[in-house]
Amino acid sequence: MAQTVADVMWEMLVKAGVKRCYGIVGDALNPVIDALRRNGKIDFIHVRNEEYGVFAAVAEAYLTENPVVVCGTAGPGVTHLFNGLMDALKEGAPVIAIAGDVDTKLMDTFPRQELNPYKFFDAACLYVGRIVNPEQLRSVVTTAILTAVLDKGPTVIVLPGDVAAADVPSRAHDFTVPVRPILCPSESDLRRLAGMIDAAGKVTILGGEGCRYAREEVIQLSEKMKAPVAYSLRGKQWLEHDNPNAVGMTGLLGYGGAYRAINDADLLLLLGTDFPYSEFLPGDGVKKVQIDTDPKHIGRRIAVDLGLVGDIRSTVAALLPLVRKKADGHFLDQRIAETRSFEELLGHYVTKGPQIKPIRPEFLAAILNELAADDAMFFVDTGTACMWAARHMRGGKNRRMFGSFAWGSMANASPNAFGAQLAYPGRQTIALCGDGGFTMLGLGDLLTEVERKTPVVHIILNNEKLDFVSIEMQEAGMVPFGVDFKNPDFAKVAKAMGAKGIRIEEPGDVRAGVAEALAHTSGPVVVDVVVDPFALALPSHVPFHTAKGFTLSMAKQVLKGKMDDVIKTMEHNVRLI
Repeated sequence: MAQTVADVMWEMLVKAGVKRCYGIVGDALNPVIDALRRNGKIDFIHVRNEEYGVFAAVAEAYLTENPVVVCGTAGPGVTHLFNGLMDALKEGAPVIAIAGDVDTKLMDTFPRQELNPYKFFDAACLYVGRIVNPEQLRSVVTTAILTAVLDKGPTVIVLPGDVAAADVPSRAHDFTVPVRPILCPSESDLRRLAGMIDAAGKVTILGGEGCRYAREEVIQLSEKMKAPVAYSLRGKQWLEHDNPNAVGMTGLLGYGGAYRAINDADLLLLLGTDFPYSEFLPGDGVKKVQIDTDPKHIGRRIAVDLGLVGDIRSTVAALLPLVRKKADGHFLDQRIAETRSFEELLGHYVTKGPQIKPIRPEFLAAILNELAADDAMFFVDTGTACMWAARHMRGGKNRRMFGSFAWGSMANASPNAFGAQLAYPGRQTIALCGDGGFTMLGLGDLLTEVERKTPVVHIILNNEKLDFVSIEMQEAGMVPFGVDFKNPDFAKVAKAMGAKGIRIEEPGDVRAGVAEALAHTSGPVVVDVVVDPFALALPSHVPFHTAKGFTLSMAKQVLKGKMDDVIKTMEHNVRLI
C-alpha cells in the first residue's frame, strides 16, 4: 500500500525523537491524525484547548530537549496555537506545530477558515513551511525538525488536507540531526577577559538560563574571584542551590544582596542571561562583560565593555586557568551577610504564618517547598505566584522550576505541569497557579488530566483578583481597577470533574492539606487556598519611581473612598514596609 505524505511525515518525526502530539482533531487535520493513528508510535493527547496543549508541549520540550508536536486544524484551531508558540520561542523549546490548511484548489480564493500562515506565524516561529506539493515533503519536514532542535525554538509545518492524503513519491526521506557545535571565544579574547578580572577589585556574576549546564564551572569561577553570584529567575534553579556564594535575585522579584552585588561591583559578568530590566543594572561606573551563545543578546539591554560569543560551560572552563585567585573576600562576605539578613525579613510571615488569617502566601510557599520531594518539578503561573516561588521555594540538584518567565503569559502552570508529568510519569509535579490563570485555561483541561489520571498537584492562590496587575497599577500611581472577580469553591468544582479537591481556609490546615495533596498519586488534585489579597512582596531594592507610584496610588485610593483597603494593605504588610 502506498504511503501518504502524512504517513511519511510522522515517520520522520518519530525518527527525530517525537513521542507526543498535543492537539484537537478536525476538518483539514483529519487525514493527518488518521496517519498518526496508523503510525502508532506517537501518543496523541486530545486536549480541550489547543493553547493548553502547546503550553504542555513547551514544558515537555524544554525539560527533555526533545522535539514535541502540537497540532490545530485550519483557521480557528491554528490561531489557538499562537500564544503557546510565542512562549516556546521565548523559552527556547523545540516545538513543532502541524497546522491544518484549506485544500490547495481553494487557496487564495477566500474560503472559510483560510489564513496566510506566513504572516500569521511570522512573529512566533523560527521557520514556517507550507507543503503544497508532495515533492516538498522531505525538505520542509527536515528543515522544520532541524531548526526546532538545533536553534531551540518553534517551527510550523502547514499541511493542507488534500496534500496530507496524497501518495508520496517513492524515494528516500531520510535525514540526520547533526550535533550542536561547542562555541568558545578565541584565546586572545579569553586572555583579555582574564586581564579585566584580575584588574578588578570587586567582581560579581549575574547568571541566567545559559548556565544550565555550567553550574559547577560558574561556582568554581566565583570562588576563585571571591565573587557573589546573582541570578535571574530562569537561572535560579541552576545557580542557587548548594552555592556558598549565592546572593539572590535583582529586579522586582529581587531578594538578598544581589542588587548591591551587581551595582557596587567594579566588574559585572553577565553569563547566559538576557535580563530585561535595565533599570536594575549598573551604569557606566561598573565595567560589564557579557557572554552568550546568541550574539543578538549581547549589549542590547545595557552597553558592555566586552561581548563574547560562546556557551557558558566551555567558555568558563577555558577561562578558569587564566584567572588569578583573589585573596580579598570582604565584598563577597558583605553581600552574603546582606542576603542572610534579607532572608530573616522574608521569614517573618513564614514563622508567624500559622497564626495569621487570611493565609499568607509566603507561608504557603514555604510549606510547599518543605514538603515537596527532592526531585519535584514546580511550574509557576505568571504573576504573584512568581514572587512567592522565587523567594520561598528552593531548588536542588534534581528539582526543576519552570514557567512563562521570558514571555510572561498567564495560565501556563497547569498545562506545563501536565506536559511534564507525561514526560516523567510518577515524578512529583506541582503547579502553583494564580486563580485568574487557572480559570482562564487550567480549569477546562482539568478534564483531560482526569481522563489521563495524571497526578498533577494544583495549588491555587485564591485571592479573587489579578494580584500582580493590581500591584503594577499601584507602582504606576494608579488606583487598582478591573482586577477583581469572584471565584467558585475550586475544590468542589474539581470533585465534580472527577479530580480530588481540597479547600484550605485556616492557616492551621495548610501543612496537612498540602501533605494530603502531595500524597495523592492516582490523578490530579486541586488545592484551593484562600490567601491574603493584600499581601505584598517588596524587592530588596525599591526604585524611586516604584516608591513614588505606590505613594501616589495610596493617596488616590484614599481620595476615592478606599481608605479601608489602604489601611489593610499597610496592616497586612507592616513588617515589609
